[in-house]
Amino acid sequence: MSDIQERRVGDLLIQIDRNLCVGFGDCIEAAEAAFELDDEGVAVFRESIDGVDRETLLAACDECPVDAIAVIDSDGRQLLP
Repeated sequence: MSDIQERRVGDLLIQIDRNLCVGFGDCIEAAEAAFELDDEGVAVFRESIDGVDRETLLAACDECPVDAIAVIDSDGRQLLP
């Protein structure tokens, strides 16, 4: 598996840096329908996250205490961290 996991959701590109993630699970608490921990204890996307609304997803990404989740908009601007 790549060190960076990416998923496009609407107009957002969400990236999880597997090297930075330490598995606190704050993103999961904020959006359990979008994220889970894999066998290594690192956050990954659930198979389908289509039902998660934009604001919930952004809030969950912002919860990461080690800034392992980046969010980039359709213009290429980094919104988070």
